[in-house]
Amino acid sequence: MIDVGGKPVTLRTARASARLTAAAATVARIRSGSLDKGDALGAARLAGIMAAKRTSEIVPLCHPLPLEAIDVMIDAAAADHVRIDATVRATARTGVEMEALTAAMAAALTIYDMAKSIDPGMTVEQIRLEEKTGGIHGDFHRDASG
Repeated sequence: MIDVGGKPVTLRTARASARLTAAAATVARIRSGSLDKGDALGAARLAGIMAAKRTSEIVPLCHPLPLEAIDVMIDAAAADHVRIDATVRATARTGVEMEALTAAMAAALTIYDMAKSIDPGMTVEQIRLEEKTGGIHGDFHRDASG
């Protein structure tokens, strides 16, 4: 792991997103909570939170961090996809980008798992960092184009 001992402790935030594309009928069932496995949106939120907290066990060389807040928001309003946004905050010596990315990915994979029996052609895509604040490298905000 990288030695972060000399870095200042600062407030770090990161927001990452993921998109699960599926057939309209699948998204409707996800939205309504009528999948055989139950409420995919609630399960996905919980999975994202749990994954963020365990990122250092999943991603090699990631520092374990004392996370202060994790928010996983899921928007299933579109007919053909579900969007996941995960925001993580910590006061630490290193950033929380990996925790936010891991949360978004785990939430998307949970929805996939719960709906795969009716739509195995779903895709999980556009897993990306949207913004981050704090740290010596400064802030990052993805521009609207992409």
